[in-house]
Amino acid sequence: MRNPFVTNGYAGAEYFCDRVEETGDLRSLLTNEHNVALISPRRLGKTELISHVFDCEEFKESYYCFLVDIYASKNLSDFVNILGKSVLDTLKPKGRAAWEKFLGAISSIRPEISFDINGQPSWSVGLGEIRNPAATLDEIFSYLQSADRPCIVAIDEFQQITKYGDTTIEAAIRTYVQQTTNAHFIFSGSHRHLMDGIFTSPSRPFYQGVTIMNLKPLSLEKYTEFAIEKFSERGRSIDPEVVEILYSRFDAVTSYIHRVLNVLFSRTDAGERCSTGMIDEAIDFIVRLSSDTYESLLYQMPVKQRDVFLAIASERNAREISGSRFVKKYGLLSSSSVSSAVKGLLDKDFITNDLGAYSVYDKFFLLWLERRDMLHRQNPAIK
Repeated sequence: MRNPFVTNGYAGAEYFCDRVEETGDLRSLLTNEHNVALISPRRLGKTELISHVFDCEEFKESYYCFLVDIYASKNLSDFVNILGKSVLDTLKPKGRAAWEKFLGAISSIRPEISFDINGQPSWSVGLGEIRNPAATLDEIFSYLQSADRPCIVAIDEFQQITKYGDTTIEAAIRTYVQQTTNAHFIFSGSHRHLMDGIFTSPSRPFYQGVTIMNLKPLSLEKYTEFAIEKFSERGRSIDPEVVEILYSRFDAVTSYIHRVLNVLFSRTDAGERCSTGMIDEAIDFIVRLSSDTYESLLYQMPVKQRDVFLAIASERNAREISGSRFVKKYGLLSSSSVSSAVKGLLDKDFITNDLGAYSVYDKFFLLWLERRDMLHRQNPAIK
């Protein structure tokens, strides 16, 4: 029997918690030909919401839906590479006619497409290997415009384009989006300050070019109903207080709550009840499994970044971190060194900034740091 608290991607409507209103809103926007900027902190379920909408019969039958994650991209060449591979991989199950039309459009890299013994195409281009990304991007958008179905393209972690070092890319993509009437787009992002800069700044190309949709955390009521239902369906039960404690402890962030519930479910046998007394042991299990990873990450940080990272962790939600109070409290070098360290920590996703409050991105990493500090206070000989 499958654990109902799936921790890796979208597994279907059965395992998807609520988001009824958001699903309806996004479906309505897309079917009425809006382009959407979907913004929220990471791990709240943006990608799963997009996948859930794409899984609706209307979209599966009437649209080509492409989900493109550009988190690993570093430049336009990578962006084009990931986009092209995602399009091909999505079209392959649709049949030969679908993918042949796409391959016919991308003549600039046609020699880089290989075929297996069954005649199925494979995107064989490595990251950074596209020689003329502007030409290939033009071909991909030409395909989207001429496809035999309307297309929906969801570009996940879209704020990554701000790190390419090329200020013309936003304008180029915006122009293609405007001209491609057969495709509509979801620009999904988790760094609010970067996404707001792209879509709400009057000086930027995308200003007033999309409908902005902010994704909020699931309500405690809906999450509790979901957990009780999934335990009950499999002959188990759970105290509502378990969900309430996890909801509070992890600031309503879906991914962390789901991961702990996954462990709690696995430790609750049929006919038994999951109680609040099981929570700490489940969290300890998760943190312990990642202990060596966290130790290594902390050790590998440059000293200045590590000092600022630990200071932010101590505050949990740190504000005015370049101010003299914060600098003096944690014995940091200077305001300028803090600003430099924060930039590096944000770029590496060690911390996040939401409306001026800085916090450790990985909440299990934060718990590991807190328990490490507690052990050190109890026994200073422990490093």
